[in-house]
Amino acid sequence: MTSDPPRPAIAILIAVAAVGPLALNIFTPSLPGMQRVFDVSYGTIQLTITLFLFGTAFAQLLYGPLSDRFGRKPVLLTGLVLFLIGSLASAYAPTIFWLLFSRTLQAVGGCAGLVLSRAIVRDMHNREKSASMIGYITVGMVVVPMISPLIGGFLDEWFDWRAGFLFVTAVGFLVLVSTVLKLPETNFDLRPIPGLRGILSSYGDLLESRDFRHYALIAAFTSAAFFAFLSGGPFVVIELLEQPKSVYGICFGLVAFGYMSGNFLTGRMAERMGTNRMITLGTSLSLVGAVLMCALAFAESISLAAIFGPMALITFGNGLSLPSATAGSVSVNPKIAGAAAGLAGFFQMTLSACVTLLVGYLQSDSALPMIFTILVTSLIAASIHTHVSFRKR
Repeated sequence: MTSDPPRPAIAILIAVAAVGPLALNIFTPSLPGMQRVFDVSYGTIQLTITLFLFGTAFAQLLYGPLSDRFGRKPVLLTGLVLFLIGSLASAYAPTIFWLLFSRTLQAVGGCAGLVLSRAIVRDMHNREKSASMIGYITVGMVVVPMISPLIGGFLDEWFDWRAGFLFVTAVGFLVLVSTVLKLPETNFDLRPIPGLRGILSSYGDLLESRDFRHYALIAAFTSAAFFAFLSGGPFVVIELLEQPKSVYGICFGLVAFGYMSGNFLTGRMAERMGTNRMITLGTSLSLVGAVLMCALAFAESISLAAIFGPMALITFGNGLSLPSATAGSVSVNPKIAGAAAGLAGFFQMTLSACVTLLVGYLQSDSALPMIFTILVTSLIAASIHTHVSFRKR
C-alpha cells in the first residue's frame, strides 16, 4: 500500500503567491516622490507598474509549460531567485532606465508564485475544491498587499523609497528558504516540452474552449478594475487630495480588507454555491460599487470616503468572483493546468498593464479618468458573464 504524497502547507502557498503583490504594492505611496527624484513625468514613473504587469504577463506563458515539464518546485525556485536579483537591483537603481529594467526582472521572478500556487492547488483538488482553496490562499496573501502600502509609506517617510525594495528583498529571501525546506513537489505527471509549436497548440486548444475564454476574460477585466485604482489612486490621494503617503497606506487597507473578506466567503461558499453563482454575485457587486463611485464623483467633490468606500465594495465583489473564475480557467483541461494558469494570468496582467497605461495617459487634475476606467472594466466583466450564462440556458 502506497501513502499519499505530501500536500504543501497552505502557509507556503500563501507566501509564494504573495511576494509578487508585495513588490507591486509596497512602493505605490512613493510614486509621486520618485517622480521628483528621477525628474520624470508621472506617466513615466507609472511605467514601474506597467512594465511590472507586462513582465508578469509574458513570464506566465513560460512558467506554466515549464512546470508541466520539470515540476512545480524547481521552476518556482528559479523564479524566486530572479525575484531576489530584481528586488536588490531595484533598490540600488541609479537611473529610471535601470529601475524599469530591474522592476521587470522582479516581476518575471515574482509571478512564478502566482502561476504555480494555482497549478499546485489544481494538482491536488477538483475544480470546486480548487476555487475554495484558492479563496483561502487569497485571504492570506491579501493580508500582505493590504499592509504593504502602509509599510511602504512609513518606510518612505522614515528613510526613502529604496527602503521598500530592501524590505521586499529580505522577505523574498525568507520565502525562498522556506520553499526549499518545506514545499513538496506535486506534479508527478511530467510531460516533455512540446516546443514552440506544441506550446502554441496547447494555448490554441485552450482559446478554442468557450469555457476557458469565459473564465479567463472575466478574471482579466475584474483584475483590470483593481489595477486602474492601483495606478491612479496614489496620484488622486497624495497629489489631488494632498494627503500624506501614510494616509494612502491606511486607507488602502480598507480596499484590501474588502477583497480579503470576499475571498474568505469564497472559501466558505464556493463548494456549496458553485463557481458560476459566485461569479454572478461578485461581478454584480463590483459593478454596483463602480456605479456608486462614479455617482459620488459627480454629486460631490472627491473625498477619501467617496473613493475608498466604493472601491472596498468593488474589491469585495472581486474577492467573490476572481477565485472562481481562476479555478474555472485552470480546470478546463487538468492535464495542462500549468499552461492554463499561465495563459489566464497572461490575459489578466496584459489587460491590467494596458489599463495602467491608459490611466497614466489620461491622468489630469481629476479623478475621473481612473473612475471611468474602473466603471468600464467592471461593466465588461459583468456583461461577459451575463452573456455566457444566458447562452447556456
